[in-house]
Amino acid sequence: MKTAILFYSKHHGNTKKLLDAIAAADPDVDLVDVTTAGKTNLSGYDRIGIASGIYYSSFAKQAIAYAAENLPEGKPVFFIYTHGAPAGGFLKGIRAVTESKRSKELGEYRCQGFDTFGPFKLVGGIAKGHPTKSEVDGAVKFYRELPDK
Repeated sequence: MKTAILFYSKHHGNTKKLLDAIAAADPDVDLVDVTTAGKTNLSGYDRIGIASGIYYSSFAKQAIAYAAENLPEGKPVFFIYTHGAPAGGFLKGIRAVTESKRSKELGEYRCQGFDTFGPFKLVGGIAKGHPTKSEVDGAVKFYRELPDK
């Protein structure tokens, strides 16, 4: 199943670690860095992943804007994200985009990621050592178990 995963992963590369493991496990996965890709025709993919670290309790603005511009109508989607702070309503902004495109949501995978944003920098960061090997393996397992459509 041909899959594209649109991603934004800066600062510590937490989200990219998960995606690299997924891409290594499945040669039919194309990783699309939303900061360098430009306009992309995603219509040839069977499903689209959208992945980001969490910034200000949301997917990165760049990931949301890229999906809004490039996500084809009706494509099945899934979400992968890393966060430093405890879980919250992180998908609100990106779901607004996928719902407007009439995308079927296949699932989501999240785990903690090392975070040194703002006041966390003063204490050396939070969620040190994340994502762990177990969390990376969990992302691969999640991907492999996604429904086809």
